[in-house]
Amino acid sequence: MRVQGHNALAILVAAIAIYAIEFLIFAIAIEPAQFAAMAGMTPEQIAAGAARMPYGAIMPLLTAIGVSLVIKWRGASGAFSGAFAAALIGVLLAFSARMYGYVYGQDSEAYLLIDLGRFALTYGMAGAILGAWK
Repeated sequence: MRVQGHNALAILVAAIAIYAIEFLIFAIAIEPAQFAAMAGMTPEQIAAGAARMPYGAIMPLLTAIGVSLVIKWRGASGAFSGAFAAALIGVLLAFSARMYGYVYGQDSEAYLLIDLGRFALTYGMAGAILGAWK
């Protein structure tokens, strides 16, 4: 199904891939206490944020839609071209915006590096999916 020239199923699959990668990073690879320390949060702050967890599905979906727009605007075709364009956007836009938490907040260097990898990987994966599945 296409919506405004975008493959809606590919966008959904890309969003699920983003969500799955982030789940592996933040729920499996990093212990909650370790995450709290890197983010400069207390366990109480993390527990209070748990009520907002259902909103977590919105971000990967918006990211996949944005990556689809970038791929369409760039005319990227194929998995590599899509991955490259999207990974650049992930690092140059998403990661740079995320750096505010480090520069003006309490995030650690370790958390910043994890986010750099996360954005390059998730955006790149979404771009590969969307570029290949035009």
